[in-house]
Amino acid sequence: MLLFVQMTLWWQALILCFSVSCVHCLPSAVLHNKYITSYQLTQFTRCRVQQLLMRYKEEQLGTKDYENKSQHLKDLPSLSTDFYHWLKLTDSERLGTALWDMQAFKSMLQWKREQLSSEDTHSTLPQSFQNIEYDIRDLIINVNNQMNYTGRTYTRPYTTRGHRGVVRSSHHTQWDSRVEGYIILRDLDLYLIKLARDFLLLATKTTKATPTQRQTDIAT
Repeated sequence: MLLFVQMTLWWQALILCFSVSCVHCLPSAVLHNKYITSYQLTQFTRCRVQQLLMRYKEEQLGTKDYENKSQHLKDLPSLSTDFYHWLKLTDSERLGTALWDMQAFKSMLQWKREQLSSEDTHSTLPQSFQNIEYDIRDLIINVNNQMNYTGRTYTRPYTTRGHRGVVRSSHHTQWDSRVEGYIILRDLDLYLIKLARDFLLLATKTTKATPTQRQTDIAT
């Protein structure tokens, strides 16, 4: 009888330990899936941005081969990144920076869309810009959910806006205005590469410290 009671208690303890282990694993697994989903949406959005960029260059700038790497817009996030500083960012800083930057791009897309709509009511470019806005909006929602899920708060990122060689001047022309649209899409395309890299890093970190892996490390 005593042996039966001991075995029952042992099984109860084992089930309890397994349950606790699963409780700790589940949030990590859920968060990992959230980051992977955001990564996939980022890649999908970048494909749409690239397609729109080619179309925009052809329709607004006369050729798909147009390139301009010297001009920038002061209201867009900086794309320059110190690699070692990037690696040292906390998850909260990384997600907070993503929110800040995506909101900036979304605002610039909206501004350019409204400008295009006022210039040509028959153009379908404004609708394409709005589709990208919707994608960015969904990414913003995803990041907000990730921060809420982990209990992290929004923090102002370490990056600052501001570029040299701003396009707009006192002699702003229609061509300058068209180049602005190109710059927005060009920088967004490059930014989404960085954002996808952020989501991959975050996803990788959620798979590194699961209880199962820690137990394996202890056993070896």
